[in-house]
Amino acid sequence: MTILKIVEHPDPVLETECKPVTVFDKKLKKLVNDMFDTMYDAEGVGLAAPQIGIAKQIAVVDVGDEKGQIVLINPVVKASSGSQTGPEGCLSFPGLFGEVERPFDVTVKAQDENGKEFTIKANDFLARALLHEIDHLHGILFTSKVIAYYENEEMER
Repeated sequence: MTILKIVEHPDPVLETECKPVTVFDKKLKKLVNDMFDTMYDAEGVGLAAPQIGIAKQIAVVDVGDEKGQIVLINPVVKASSGSQTGPEGCLSFPGLFGEVERPFDVTVKAQDENGKEFTIKANDFLARALLHEIDHLHGILFTSKVIAYYENEEMER
């Protein structure tokens, strides 16, 4: 179990367009495992490679539902529909939360840590988490989409 250092804003890697992954090896599998360990240790539901200083298209998500651990490598949003507005935070912005509008339904095509392609359909909170992490891979921060910020007391409720 390796806990990696989470990069915080304003580190420039967070606003970098990440490069696609082309090599699927043991090193990548270890990185994915370390990313999950880091995410759980920080009590997050998603973590993207730029958040640990690596400008590669790798993200991990686990919202605690039946889908379990999701590895997204080179993800592409194929379809989205509907709308939802809700609270978001980010491990790279400790203590900052805001109201963000995102699609309610999403279809994402990606590869797993073995390079195998898959498609995932998600809605509601899982769709929000997937889209948040995919944004990271394109240098897009949730703060650019915030409608209104929450005070800490509001988030505790």
